[in-house]
Amino acid sequence: MAHFKRTASAVWQGTGAEGVGKLNGPSGVFQDTPYSFKARFQNEDGTAGTNPEELIAAAHAGCYAMALSFQLTGAGFPPASLEVKAEIDMESGEGGWSFKQITLHLHADVPGIAAEKLQELAEAAKAGCPVSRALAAVPIALVIA
Repeated sequence: MAHFKRTASAVWQGTGAEGVGKLNGPSGVFQDTPYSFKARFQNEDGTAGTNPEELIAAAHAGCYAMALSFQLTGAGFPPASLEVKAEIDMESGEGGWSFKQITLHLHADVPGIAAEKLQELAEAAKAGCPVSRALAAVPIALVIA
């Protein structure tokens, strides 16, 4: 059985509302990448820094696109391109903020595939994607454009 680990780290300084944090990872993609309350809850365009939800959405979109590519290629339909946008809907309740739903928006250029077969393989990839499985407590919808 194969096994590997991935890591990232966060450093936070200050209070929840006024503090700031930095994210780092060994790949160098994140090097002191800023995040904060403002970036998370008050900056819709994302210009103030990243936030955990954006990172989860990126991870989900990337994982799903790769999983679908494997599904399609294995079925004899190698994709020309797959574009995936993961959208996380958040809601505030008595216990605080939580994920209400994740929607995967897929635009697929797959030569020779019927719409029904694409739907079947896209759903299988959604169910088998490791990030989808990790987020199984949240409803995950799929929209194919």
